[in-house]
Amino acid sequence: MYKLLACCSMASGISLQPKMVQASLGVQKQGNGHCTNVPRNVNLEKLQNNYLFPEISKRELQHLDKYPSAKVISLGIGDTTEPIPEKISLSMANYAHALSTAEGYRGYGAEQGNQVLRKAIAETFYKNVLIRDQEVFVSDGSQCDISRLQLLLGSKVTIAVQDPSFPAYIDSSVIIGQAGDFQDKTGKYQNIVYMQCGPENNFFPDLTTTPRTDIIFFCSPNNPTGHAATRKQLQQLVEFARDNGSIIIFDSAYAAYITDDSPKSIFEIPGAKEVAIEISSFSKFAGFTGVRLGWTVVPEELLFSSGFPVINDFNRIVCTCFNGASNIAQAGGLACLSSEGFQRNRTTECLLENSQAICSVIDYYKENTKILVNTFASLGLKAYGGVNAPYVWVHFPGLKSWNVFSEILEKTHIITVPGSGFGPGGAEYIRVSAFGQRERIMEASWRLEKLISNEKALFNSVENKE
Repeated sequence: MYKLLACCSMASGISLQPKMVQASLGVQKQGNGHCTNVPRNVNLEKLQNNYLFPEISKRELQHLDKYPSAKVISLGIGDTTEPIPEKISLSMANYAHALSTAEGYRGYGAEQGNQVLRKAIAETFYKNVLIRDQEVFVSDGSQCDISRLQLLLGSKVTIAVQDPSFPAYIDSSVIIGQAGDFQDKTGKYQNIVYMQCGPENNFFPDLTTTPRTDIIFFCSPNNPTGHAATRKQLQQLVEFARDNGSIIIFDSAYAAYITDDSPKSIFEIPGAKEVAIEISSFSKFAGFTGVRLGWTVVPEELLFSSGFPVINDFNRIVCTCFNGASNIAQAGGLACLSSEGFQRNRTTECLLENSQAICSVIDYYKENTKILVNTFASLGLKAYGGVNAPYVWVHFPGLKSWNVFSEILEKTHIITVPGSGFGPGGAEYIRVSAFGQRERIMEASWRLEKLISNEKALFNSVENKE
């Protein structure tokens, strides 16, 4: 097949490229630079539109251009809003100041993370499941670790994701070459198994009909639905992985929000060390979304089919691709987990000084979720989540999520997130974040109540197109 480039001497932009390649030409034509002979990564050409959250930010800016005086309330991107507890901030400030002294200066640290912090993470979050400090890899956030794990796994593995799920699992799979072609009719990638997780199955997939894959991405509490898997559900998942020789990548970034007896770690389930990797983060419990600090646990018992330890290869990936998390951020992490740091007992009561400050912020966000859930419930809408997670998952039956997003933004100046951005299972939903100052949550609830109660016909007549 002949292929003409849409740049260089082709001023007219005429092309005989296949449809998939043509979809990328709009981006190529925007540049005025010199075209090289290096082809674009074909996997990147398969991505659908922009990554979800930058797209939300772009639409927010467009809305502000249209309504420059609007008081926009963002309940969209899950960014924390409350201050980091002072003692934790001071620990980072003191470390940064010490760098200006000969005695306090430090350069590169270990790629795997500060050994004291690795031990603190193991003892704070995994003491009862016997995770070793050498199995903990400190990072600059769990989203970065998703991509490092994809590099570890390579393009030949098969994957399954919850539907709906955090979009980075799917997009990173597309980029690495696992996903295959996008199917317009289904809204799914050809080689990805989408495990339906909705209210009809208690937000847990029917594993009896789920085909075997090499990798299972699973997030609990789930982003976006807010559902925390029960112990029985996770036992089924671990048994399913063991029976099929699969590896679970378990995302526990929101575990600190669990208030019932749902497991906070996959490693609470017997046998999980032989089939699971866990990623987590300081972002949502300590307010480190801008500080950037997370971790990944790779048990020594986890082996590839050849018998080679997965942890050895992940260590090589980390050492090759990463110079370690910021020493300043790690100082903050240590303060969170110090003897005055983050700990909770089984009744979720905070035990020590810094933990009281951290837990009070978590409880603040959880109170926000109650306000939002009650608002939607009073309007006759089904709202899920909000118990073990800072997100509310709201159902608008028969409507398309991007249209609901647009109507709410246009009429109330409130940013939400369209559920279809998390997969086809979110087509009739929006995700509403509880991260926000209380007065803004109250104001948003009032605006939403006014809109939906007074203009129900509007939502019944939204054009049913994405």
